[in-house]
Amino acid sequence: MSAAPNLHHLELFYHVAHSGGITAAARSMPYGIQQPAISGQISELENDLGVRLFQRRPFQLTPAGKELYDFLYPFFRALPDVAARIAGTASRRLRLAAPASIIREHLPAVLARLKKEVPDLELMLLDANQQGAFDLLEQEEVDLAVCELESKPPPGVNVEVLLSLKLVLLLPASYQVPRSGLHGIAVELPLIRPSADVPLSRLFAKALAKARLDFPASIEVDNLDLVHAYGASGFGAALSVIAPGIAHPKGMQAWEIPNCPELAIAAAWRGKMTPLAATVVQGLRERAALGR
Repeated sequence: MSAAPNLHHLELFYHVAHSGGITAAARSMPYGIQQPAISGQISELENDLGVRLFQRRPFQLTPAGKELYDFLYPFFRALPDVAARIAGTASRRLRLAAPASIIREHLPAVLARLKKEVPDLELMLLDANQQGAFDLLEQEEVDLAVCELESKPPPGVNVEVLLSLKLVLLLPASYQVPRSGLHGIAVELPLIRPSADVPLSRLFAKALAKARLDFPASIEVDNLDLVHAYGASGFGAALSVIAPGIAHPKGMQAWEIPNCPELAIAAAWRGKMTPLAATVVQGLRERAALGR
């Protein structure tokens, strides 16, 4: 089976046939290419196909050339309109991945401002953790991700850290933190935290490892709101962060965990950031600056 013709050669042939000759095609091509280059590549196409496609002087398509032109015409004729539609859609569509807490707490204000600038804005918001967000970026299913950053991104994915959040234990306001700090708290209070596989809990585990301390969870829940609720109800020390938009329950003090890695929140994207994504990232930068 012979190889398929070179697509660029087919494009050149379309322009030559549509313009009525190589000289006319060189003048009307949408990008710069010289007449000798067109002539040489058309000759390569004819050699690949084993037929002459047109008579040079005077210009006239051969039967084989007319058949090929009739086949190519609908595709290349429609291509500029299709490209314009795709570009128009891309200019108003944003596909964004982030954890549900970020989508709920931090994105509405930023996206509302974007909506004013782009009234016909089309949004797709996906709940995803770091690995899920990176997978979506690599598969080109989203334009931008905002996620908790624990590890290096895969090749080709760019990241910008927007915030570094300090981890705290929420303790009853009347509780006197022992001089031994975390060791004393671990003896005196039960621990309430998110599930062990979320970044917040993994970072806390690193702090416990540094302190050579075992502080297992007495209550494990699937979101920070529940951590706060059970802490406020007196069930123990609640693992949390200091972050814009996260309100700690009344009647509790936030005790910063010593020697604990901070939780990084980052924007991630592939290739060149789209204008809509760039606007969102700038809004998140401004929001982060206000919360510092």
